Amino acid sequence: MKRLVIVAAALSLAACQTATDPLTGRPQVNNTAAGATLGAVTGALTGLLVAKDKSGGDQRKAALIGAGIGALIGGSVGNYMDRQEAELRQHLQATGVSVTRQGEYIILNMPGNVTFATDQDQLNPTFYPVLDSVSIVLNKYPQTLLDIDGHTDSVGSPQYNQALSERRAVSVGQYLASRGVDPRRLLVVGYGQTRPIAANDTDLGRAQNRRVEIRISPLS
Repeated sequence: MKRLVIVAAALSLAACQTATDPLTGRPQVNNTAAGATLGAVTGALTGLLVAKDKSGGDQRKAALIGAGIGALIGGSVGNYMDRQEAELRQHLQATGVSVTRQGEYIILNMPGNVTFATDQDQLNPTFYPVLDSVSIVLNKYPQTLLDIDGHTDSVGSPQYNQALSERRAVSVGQYLASRGVDPRRLLVVGYGQTRPIAANDTDLGRAQNRRVEIRISPLS
C-alpha cells in the first residue's frame, strides 16, 4: 500500500495554504498531490504541504540549508545527537513516552492510550505538557529533521486505520508547529496497520501498535 506523505512547508508559501493561526484555525491547503484519503485530513493541516512521496527526495534539507540552518559535519553529529537524547530523556521521565537511540536516530514512541482518546484524532489535553517539553528540546536543537509517523492496530478496515493514522500524526505535527518547531523540519506520514511492532491478537499487542513515533535525524 502506498503511504500518504505530508511534507511540512515554510509558512511563506502562501500559494499553497491559507494564513490561519495554527493555535486557532484549521485551514485548507493545496491538495493537488493528495491521494483518496486526503479528504480525511484536509482542514487539519497547518503549514503542511502534501508531497508525492520520499522516493522523490527529501526536500527538507535543501529548504533548511537554504534558510541558513547549517548542516552538521563529521564528529559533531554524534555529540549533537547525544546531547539532544540526554535532554529528551530528562524531560520525558515518567510521561509514558519512551526514548530509543538507533545509531544517529532518536525515536520517541508515544502510545495511543496516552496521546489520544479511544478512536479519536484530537490530542488529549493532558498530553499537551509532554509535547511542550518535547518542543522545548526540539527548538534547542534545530539541526535535526523530524519524521512523525502514525500507526494503528488491525481492528477495523485498512482504509479506516490508514486515515486515522494520518490524522493522528497530523495532530502531533500541528501541535509541534504551534509551539515554534520549524514546520520545514517536519515530514508527517500515516502507516495505518502496516507496521506493527507487536502481535495484533492480544490486547497488549494492539495497545503497543497504536502509537505515534517521532524519529529525529541529524541535518547532515
